[in-house]
Amino acid sequence: MNNNQQVIERFYNAFQQLDYATMQDCYSDDIIFSDPVFGLLKGEEAKAMWEMLCKNARDFKLTYSNIELLDEEYATCKWTASYIFSKTGNKVENKIKAYMRFRDGKIIEHSDAFRLSTWLSQAMGWKGVLFGWTGFMKKAVQKNARKSLDAFMNKKG
Repeated sequence: MNNNQQVIERFYNAFQQLDYATMQDCYSDDIIFSDPVFGLLKGEEAKAMWEMLCKNARDFKLTYSNIELLDEEYATCKWTASYIFSKTGNKVENKIKAYMRFRDGKIIEHSDAFRLSTWLSQAMGWKGVLFGWTGFMKKAVQKNARKSLDAFMNKKG
């Protein structure tokens, strides 16, 4: 088995167990992460995001599949997270495609792609259905996610 595939499996197996420390260990110290909710995160921000999500997870299930090694540096996979969104109590099933870049056995870039409007309609209920496609709603969610992450990191010290 390819080393990059082992890193991907280690990362998502840890995520299934909400083991953020192992997930963080799969990342390089200068990791660059992005997704539609948090936007661009670097280094400790990305690592703290996974810790925050794992610590706040409710009724969480994760599956992953279709690991594709594109070359020695790049890989993709699909993963689905099912959970209760803590701010509303709504059930979310988020289908995601991950793009990863590797160096020296660590993930150095990680981008998760999913349709934010679909996530918003599940997470926010009727408000997400009506307004989830608008730039205003998307910016508000990103601002709120960033605020939550900053508060989590400040509390951690």
